[in-house]
Amino acid sequence: MSLRNFSAPWWFLLMIVVVGLAVGYVLVQRMRRRRTLRFTNLELLEKVAPKRQTWLRHLPATVLIFALMLLTTAMAGPTAEQKVPRNRATVMLVIDVSLSMESTDIAPNRLKAAQTSAKSFVQGLTPGVNLGLITFAGTATVLVAPTTDREGVARAIDNLKLAQSTATGEAIFAALQSIEGFSAVVGGPEGPPPARIVLMSDGKQTIPTEREDDPRGSFTAAKASADRKIPITTIAFGTKDGTVEIEGRVQAVPVDDVAMEEIASLSGGDFYRAATAEQLRSVYDTLGEQIGYEIKEADASRPWLMLGTLAALIAAATSLVFGQRLP
Repeated sequence: MSLRNFSAPWWFLLMIVVVGLAVGYVLVQRMRRRRTLRFTNLELLEKVAPKRQTWLRHLPATVLIFALMLLTTAMAGPTAEQKVPRNRATVMLVIDVSLSMESTDIAPNRLKAAQTSAKSFVQGLTPGVNLGLITFAGTATVLVAPTTDREGVARAIDNLKLAQSTATGEAIFAALQSIEGFSAVVGGPEGPPPARIVLMSDGKQTIPTEREDDPRGSFTAAKASADRKIPITTIAFGTKDGTVEIEGRVQAVPVDDVAMEEIASLSGGDFYRAATAEQLRSVYDTLGEQIGYEIKEADASRPWLMLGTLAALIAAATSLVFGQRLP
């Protein structure tokens, strides 16, 4: 622990006083012993002096000095890194509801597994975070604007419906628009609250075209998100062996890891891969910790103050026991 871990290190100057008291106590004890030996008959002293002149009589003073050191440290304002809930942040949860989410490569199917994990994420997110929900297939739909009402988001997740096509870029642009509209309302002197997009998808973009760098494509949207300093955390959900039956024909719907990783990279966000329901829950748990909390230098003086007060009480008690007086 260095002085950088204290908010008011100048209080440590009091340690000079504490050390001075300790030195003074030692000098007084020596002077008292000298005076006793100088003016007292040694034979008489041996008969009348208490037999129990042990180290215990120094215990109250020792504990008191220790208490003063602890209390001085508390006054110096020790700090430590602590996990603090975020009270001002906006998160848009963006979920793919294209027909490929009906694939059963993840039991019971991708959509059901995604709903269960997303609800767990929503319910575990810290209360101060404003959470919104967007779904996308051929178009993007804002189901819930950013809010601290978790029940509304959970109900919307329960009612997700599948549709054709995958407009990933449109979903990201819709999330950016929703965040900016919300920030314009709640932003104060400190500026807009920090924001993040959590995008979960299993397939490749198909609308407006399969080119992600289309003006309304996912890569273009990711770059726009980076310009606004809103990172996108992407979750590629599914396996390479996924299939669905559409109009009587079995079609392969492999997960598109490459595109999802590139979206995260372009936006300055993180990429996760989830090939099972358990992995998806683990990813959401990780995100809940990252998004819901932040590491800050917080006051850590309470333990020092408690120990210092306890030591002072022990010093008083031992002084009464061994010296019949308070120190």
